[in-house]
Amino acid sequence: MATLKIKKGDTVKVIAGKDKDKEGKVISVDPKNNKVVVEGVNLIKKHTKPSVANQNGGIITMEAPIDASNVMYMHKGKATRVGFKIEKDKKVRFAKSTGEVID
Repeated sequence: MATLKIKKGDTVKVIAGKDKDKEGKVISVDPKNNKVVVEGVNLIKKHTKPSVANQNGGIITMEAPIDASNVMYMHKGKATRVGFKIEKDKKVRFAKSTGEVID
């Protein structure tokens, strides 16, 4: 299984699908299914029954997962590809457009 190049908390840009060109922060990552959930992107309506957490129930709007291949990492306001390299015996991510280390 390959390592995902997107992590929770990253700012990403959607490059394909109905929400193309939208930007948002990654809320969660599912590496097993290669999916990410991005804030304000791929919104769906979900019908919920009344429960302890939600007394009234009703229709709520929430983010659905989007394939990780449809998002690109944003580095200094520009979308860029992400690579891995070894620096001081540690594997780090870097932006391919500038060569700068991300984390």
